[in-house]
Amino acid sequence: MKKMHVKRGDNVMVIAGKDKGKEGKIITAIPEKGKVVVEGVAIAKKHQKARMQGQESGIIRMETPIDASNVMRICSKCGQPARPGIQILGDGSNVRYCKKFKEVFND
Repeated sequence: MKKMHVKRGDNVMVIAGKDKGKEGKIITAIPEKGKVVVEGVAIAKKHQKARMQGQESGIIRMETPIDASNVMRICSKCGQPARPGIQILGDGSNVRYCKKFKEVFND
């Protein structure tokens, strides 16, 4: 399993690709492929046929995975995208922090 700099629930900004500049929350992280699904980013339309009686058919809008390297965590202090770092506390636990302001992220 690959390590990723973001995880589910993080607020991120897209820094590359067609949706550059958009912000959203990570819905799903897929570490095996190095991809994330961000709310409101990389929207695709899927034409779906009704499979069972009572089910609606039509065009469904859904988020598709984008590469994790194209997103950056938003710092809670300044509201700007910042690189996360890992700090080891005295009790041995790890916390993520903003490298720009040395501020611990609110997880």
